[in-house]
Amino acid sequence: MKGRIHSFESFGTKDGPGIRFVFFLQGCPLRCLYCHNPDTWSMKNTTHELTAEEAFSEVQKVKNFIRTGGITVSGGEPLLQPEFVLELFKLSKQEGIHTTVDTSGFILNDKVKSVLEFTDLVLLDIKHINPNTYKELTAKPLEPTLDFLNYLSSINKPVWLRYVLVPRFTNDEEDLDNWAKYVSQYSTIIERVDILPFHQMGIHKWEEIGEDYKLKEVKPPTREEIEIAENIFKKYNLPV
Repeated sequence: MKGRIHSFESFGTKDGPGIRFVFFLQGCPLRCLYCHNPDTWSMKNTTHELTAEEAFSEVQKVKNFIRTGGITVSGGEPLLQPEFVLELFKLSKQEGIHTTVDTSGFILNDKVKSVLEFTDLVLLDIKHINPNTYKELTAKPLEPTLDFLNYLSSINKPVWLRYVLVPRFTNDEEDLDNWAKYVSQYSTIIERVDILPFHQMGIHKWEEIGEDYKLKEVKPPTREEIEIAENIFKKYNLPV
């Protein structure tokens, strides 16, 4: 089983604890309006096709640097390729390396559940709490992601929640309050909540793949807008 890999990063610092080796896998079922990696959507644009053993050999080259960090699989949606991730994580655990999955939580089946057995931490994007707005943002329903979070709770799997703050789309105070209230019921597994400010750095990728980028006029959130979101989340004792 070969993994379809878009790219990898040897010294990632934003995709889990410590310094991490990050694999960005190809393929994603969501079509987020603010996606900064739209070139990972299609399985056809693969840069590397590697077995888990070949991928892990890349990790071993920098093993000393990631000793206090680990491996993260991101994307795209890495759980579209559960067989590859499972084999990679099994190799990692044999070497005592921490494993993290960065996911939208859209896919949950027996193969994904097997991956989660070898996963130390899940980075879960819950992009909105209103089902209609979620579908407008991603072109997919919200319910699978909420089911995914519920499953993580049932197996007591540590999670870092991620929320992209997009002016006009995800910064309505009532929506933020509803989001925080909902996820706070899972406080026993939530180790951290990251508010990720929207940015325009991926716009050139949309142009390169010939897709219409609808958020050209949207500006990044102000410091004040970020603080409003932080305060709402903290009201529910979330570890922002």
